Amino acid sequence: MAGAERIDQQNSGFLAKVSVSSQLAECYKIGTRGSLKEWGRSANVTRGRKKSRPNNTNPTLNEVYMKKTLAILAAASLLAGANADEIVIKGSDTLGAKMVPQLAEAYKEAGNDESFEIAAEGSSSAFTNLLAGTADIGMSSRNIKDSETEEFTAKGMAIKDWTAAYDMIGVIVNEKSGVEGLTTEQIEGIFTGDITDWSEVGGDAGPISVYTRNTSSGTYKSFQEMAMNKRDYGADTQKMAGNEQIAEEVAKNANGIGYVGLAYTDKDGIKAIAVNDIELKPENAKDYPIARSLHYYTIEGKLSDAAAKFLAWATTDEKAMEVVERVGFIPAK
Repeated sequence: MAGAERIDQQNSGFLAKVSVSSQLAECYKIGTRGSLKEWGRSANVTRGRKKSRPNNTNPTLNEVYMKKTLAILAAASLLAGANADEIVIKGSDTLGAKMVPQLAEAYKEAGNDESFEIAAEGSSSAFTNLLAGTADIGMSSRNIKDSETEEFTAKGMAIKDWTAAYDMIGVIVNEKSGVEGLTTEQIEGIFTGDITDWSEVGGDAGPISVYTRNTSSGTYKSFQEMAMNKRDYGADTQKMAGNEQIAEEVAKNANGIGYVGLAYTDKDGIKAIAVNDIELKPENAKDYPIARSLHYYTIEGKLSDAAAKFLAWATTDEKAMEVVERVGFIPAK
C-alpha cells in the first residue's frame, strides 16, 4: 500500500497510530499522566494513578489500551493484505472443485498477484450471483437457460459466454461390478426408476442404488437431457452435493451407480463403463453420447480488468491448457 497510511483511534484519552506500509505500530498516549514505560509496569494503572485491584473487577486502562491496540493492528494487517485485486468466481462444482482452483494457482505462479475467491455451489448459483453482483465470473457445466437470459435482459444486462473446456460425463459403477457397459436406453431406465435390479442389465442380482447430483447442478440437468430423454429422475435416487461425493458413495456400495465429470473418474473403488460400446476416453469425445462443453459466464461491460485478463489467460494460454488436460478435461483451444 503506497505511503504511510495511518489509522487513528481515540478512546479514553488514548490515540493509537498504526503505520501500515512499514507494518510497525507507534502508540502514543495523549491526555493522561505517566509514560509508555509506566504502562508496562506490573502495577495496574487507572486514569494515570497506580492502584491495586482485586480479581473479577473492571479491566484497567492498560488492559483496555492493549486490546484496542491489538484490534487496530489486526485491522491494519487486513488492509495491508487487500492490495491485490480479488477475482470472485462462483458456480459449477464440476469446474470449481478442481480445475478453476488449479488454474488460479498456475496463474499466480506465472507472476500475477491477484487473489481469488472460488465457490463451487452448482451451476445455477453462477447466474444468481452474477445477477446479484456477487461474482465477477460464473462457472456453469450447462448452457444458460432462456429464462435466465431473460432475467439479465430485464435488468439491462448482456451475458457473455466463454468456453472453459469440454467434458464427458462418465457413468460409474463399483469396481467389483460385473457390468462393463450399458446402452443409453438402459441408463435411462436405471435413472428414471424403470430398472431397479442389476440382473435386468446383465449384472449379478441385487437392488440398484442410484446416486445423482442435486437439482442446482448443471450436470444434473445435462445428464437428464442427454441420457434420460429429459425424463424425471426416479423417486429413490440419492442426490449428492458434488462429483466427489458421488464417486465416494459408489466406491463404498457394490450395487451403486452414478455419474461424474471426466476429471473425477479416476477415484479408487470405481470404474467408468462404456456407453453404447464407446469407452470414456478423450479421443472418443466426438462419438460419446454424453459429452458437453463447460462454460464461464460474465456480464458485458462489468468485468474488471483483472478478471478479463485472467479469463483470457485461462481460455487461451498453453500453460492453462496443460492444467485443463492434467485435471482430466479436454482443452477448448
